[in-house]
Amino acid sequence: MSTSSRPVGAAVGGLTLALVLSGCAASIVPGQASSAEPAVVDVSQAEFEIYGAGDGPADVTARNAFADLNTFWGQVYPEVYGEDFPQLTGGYFSVDPGDFDPSQYPNGAELPCDAGPADVEQNAFYCPPEAPGGDAIAYDRVFMQELYDTYGRFLPALVMAHEFGHAIQGREGYPADDTSINTETQADCFAGAWTRWVSEGNAAHETIRAPDLDDLLRGYIVVRDPVGTGVEEDGAHGSYFDRVSAIQQGFDGGVASCRDGFEDDRRFTQGEFQTDEEAQSGGNASPEEVTSLIESALPEYYEDSFPEDLGADFSAPTIEAFEGTAPECEGVSPDANVYYCAADDTVGYDTVDLADPAYSDIGDYAVLTAVAIPYGLAAREQRGLSTDDQDAIRSAACQAGAFSGAVLNAEVPSITISPGDFDEAVQFLLTYGTDRTVFPDVGLSGFQLVDVFRTGYLQGLTSCGL
Repeated sequence: MSTSSRPVGAAVGGLTLALVLSGCAASIVPGQASSAEPAVVDVSQAEFEIYGAGDGPADVTARNAFADLNTFWGQVYPEVYGEDFPQLTGGYFSVDPGDFDPSQYPNGAELPCDAGPADVEQNAFYCPPEAPGGDAIAYDRVFMQELYDTYGRFLPALVMAHEFGHAIQGREGYPADDTSINTETQADCFAGAWTRWVSEGNAAHETIRAPDLDDLLRGYIVVRDPVGTGVEEDGAHGSYFDRVSAIQQGFDGGVASCRDGFEDDRRFTQGEFQTDEEAQSGGNASPEEVTSLIESALPEYYEDSFPEDLGADFSAPTIEAFEGTAPECEGVSPDANVYYCAADDTVGYDTVDLADPAYSDIGDYAVLTAVAIPYGLAAREQRGLSTDDQDAIRSAACQAGAFSGAVLNAEVPSITISPGDFDEAVQFLLTYGTDRTVFPDVGLSGFQLVDVFRTGYLQGLTSCGL
């Protein structure tokens, strides 16, 4: 983020067949494996054939996921699209690019879309029906094993669900103007709808518990586009926030919301760096600039939005930084790293234990998001609403999203969004969402906090329970 004032756009470009073959390549970043429970019943190779597959965890997960995906789409496809689901005719392919044996595949060395082993490396892709060997899914099982080991069993399953989403597009058509980013995020949305179905206990082979959804979203950062990627670039998949937002749209609204919610006016947060200086800094303002931006941008937004959206005046609370121990205030723990004190109308944040590590580990917008949460509690206090329960924290996270959406739309003149800022907000909510020095224990997961942040971004301040 920065103090310069410029509009941020979200133009989108065209999709080519090369995009489909390029699939979802990514690099592993450090993460935390999920503690999800084992699959209910593993599917054998005899029951569900994947060419080239063995009995390793990645292939077992892929078989389980594909079996459940076929069941899921067999149920919902007629409801949403009015006809029976046509199963994939080209099959499923597991590939080890470093140890490729052509004899394990029906067409020898030719994989779907005439791909070679190198094309599958660090990748998973759906080959469309019109291409050679089409209507098929192929994946690098070594890469899937890395995802499994780093983030837990369900992340590779989600990748398979995403590719299966492309198979749905291969049957029903691509969204809007067939732009890459719209196409990819719609596939994420389909994957989110399937994840909800699994989480409700409907799947025979895959399971995921509600607490593990945080780990799932943390892991999905590996498949975001590099920060600074333009939405017009061929093969653009979306920012971390764009992709997580699409997953949660499907999770909340189901397949019909994915079918209908990806028109050519869909908003994306992905964008290119505007200057060499911004690119070199990764879009991060200095810590001193972050402090100044927090003290100017939050009051500016609320003093404008309260009268316009709520028909009420807003009195800006005092923002104070502290080091180590929170100042004394009734109801505020000395261990709190952020707080709102109603007695003196003060928002406080710890520079040593929160702002500094959040800045260095995540980025500048993580610090602003941290302060925006108690600032939202101050807004609730002025409306005569609770400030210490689940409704309060949901509302505050929603307000942080509404503020961020206003900044993206250039409605807060003192601050502008840089590429990656929305991603940093998601990372902050997932990293600190269960840290009781930051968020009180009101029964909300990081997944839920990101979801209400997304609601505020999409629907504005009036959706935030004020």
